[in-house]
Amino acid sequence: MTSQLRARGKILVGLGANCPGPWGTSSGAIAQALGEVERAHITVVAVSPFYETEAVGNARQPAYVNAVALLDTPLSPESLLRVLKRIERRSGRRGGRPWGPRTLDIDIIDYDGLVRHWRGGRPDFKRAGARPLVLPHPLAHERPFVLRPLLDVAPNWRHPVLQRSAAELLQAMPRAGPGRVVKRLQSENFKPGTGAGRSS
Repeated sequence: MTSQLRARGKILVGLGANCPGPWGTSSGAIAQALGEVERAHITVVAVSPFYETEAVGNARQPAYVNAVALLDTPLSPESLLRVLKRIERRSGRRGGRPWGPRTLDIDIIDYDGLVRHWRGGRPDFKRAGARPLVLPHPLAHERPFVLRPLLDVAPNWRHPVLQRSAAELLQAMPRAGPGRVVKRLQSENFKPGTGAGRSS
């Protein structure tokens, strides 16, 4: 775990959305979700700017809005995941195909540097069907829409297994392709400590 994570929080989560739901626009859903996190007595230490990104999977679906938040909580990884999944459901999220449209998606990227279900530098799970909670997230190191906002809140973070920085991982990726960052959204979407956000 990096000194920055020790000093400012312990947990990195990624948030994304690309279709409207009960909480409005994609930006609005992410801002609302962060407010719900705070109302669950989880400290939101910092939030990245929101970014417009290309969808992964079905190329015909709308662009995503993505962000990364730095959290602090005494909850276990499993307990935190349950809270985050409840928030997803409140946003209107239901089951769907992998990499399909989402009213809200929240993933734990790194929990205090904890490593679970990795073997030989690779995530150790079957991609089909339900999977265990893999830490760090099994695909975060391949996703520019995670790494770019992660740099805003934890620029010194290193992948706990691969031991490469977010900047190094991002630089190694092609500039074009699924998941690429299109642009930073300019509006101020969420202020930690307020328990509420506003959509762009």
